Amino acid sequence: MSQLKLMSHLDNISSTPGKFKMEKSSPYINRLRVHSSLAKLTFWSFIFFGVILFFFFRSPSSNPLPSDPSRRSLRTFNWGGAAFEKRVRSSARVRTRNGISVLVTGAAGFVGTHVSAALKRRGDGVLGLDNFNDYYDPSLKRARQALLERSGIFIVEGDINDMALLRKLFEVVSFSHVMHLAAQAGVRYAMENPSSYVHSNIAGLVSLLEVCKNANPQPAIVWASSSSVYGLNTKVPFSEKDRTDQPASLYAATKKAGEEIAHTYNHIYGLSLTGLRFFTVYGPWGRPDMAYFFFTRDILKGKSIPIFETANHGTVARDFTYIDDIVKGCLGALDTAEKSTGSGGKKKGPAQLRVYNLGNTSPVPVLDLVSILERHLKVKARKNILKLPRNGDVPFTHANISLARRELGYKPTIDLQTGLKKFVRWYLSYYSGGKKAAG
Repeated sequence: MSQLKLMSHLDNISSTPGKFKMEKSSPYINRLRVHSSLAKLTFWSFIFFGVILFFFFRSPSSNPLPSDPSRRSLRTFNWGGAAFEKRVRSSARVRTRNGISVLVTGAAGFVGTHVSAALKRRGDGVLGLDNFNDYYDPSLKRARQALLERSGIFIVEGDINDMALLRKLFEVVSFSHVMHLAAQAGVRYAMENPSSYVHSNIAGLVSLLEVCKNANPQPAIVWASSSSVYGLNTKVPFSEKDRTDQPASLYAATKKAGEEIAHTYNHIYGLSLTGLRFFTVYGPWGRPDMAYFFFTRDILKGKSIPIFETANHGTVARDFTYIDDIVKGCLGALDTAEKSTGSGGKKKGPAQLRVYNLGNTSPVPVLDLVSILERHLKVKARKNILKLPRNGDVPFTHANISLARRELGYKPTIDLQTGLKKFVRWYLSYYSGGKKAAG
């Protein structure tokens, strides 16, 4: 399928210390102890200093490992100059009377691509930002980038922690809104590379908020949290009023930390902030690390797929939410976001602070997901039933979306059967003819 047809397809997808007792001793013994302590202190100081020098000259930040996106140098991307600024302005130019100008971070990601395309279609100004890391196949991100460029969306290649770049973008364009989708995703990968989650989900969010608080005018910010913040909560369906202080994974903990950080910047600086808790988003152009995606790949290759069950042989279920429904929620949040109340880092009044669930309200057992894929692929899956590992995965998710329905007009319409049919159609087209390797 040609890139133009793919673009058309995308367009049509609607501590206290213990006490101690000092021993009595002679002054001579005390002096010996002092000299001995000083000698030890000097020795260990030299050792410590030597270790610091050793690691300084071998610092991975000066020669980052490509396999660790959290260590990617912030100086690897080129930006600036008249031509660069012209492309930025053109991409962010509003085409309709009441349109908004949006900086979309993580624009080459799954949700970022769809949100960017939807904003552009309705005439809003859109500028993307993405570092194109290799958490999963970067060629998929490049293909998404090509789709967006065909519709006039420029994606700046850069790191969300590069504050000089962020400041530059805000100098060139007075963004009215920011859609912050850049993040290190995935629950299981956090056990392999925890620093990448701190780098992106915490430090990256703070970097963005620091620049936004100093912007004049300050933009309204909508950002991606996650249903993972509900962690070990057993009350269903999950409501925004439920406790979120028992994260089951580092990923969830970083997203929960993000919500608290958002509260702080809203309270101190008057930033308008809306957090969206996504529930298992799926669909065309999705993430290869998601179960429905690699299940499809492995079923077609004749490989066995892991089906997890709880300790008592219970069913693992997810509130699968189709990408088009998520996009509608994102646009609803942007459209109802009130202006920030600060200016130049100073708060002038109370500002809007919100959080919403964006789910489908219909949890589906993973075995049912597999059955649907089997029907659409016309291939029988080889299942390997395993106990749910202690890696941060939770047995079920279920969204209460009444708040989003009432305040955002959010109403999901795509069921899993329909959504997976659309995904399989895209997957077979994108990976047809052996032209591309499916992960």
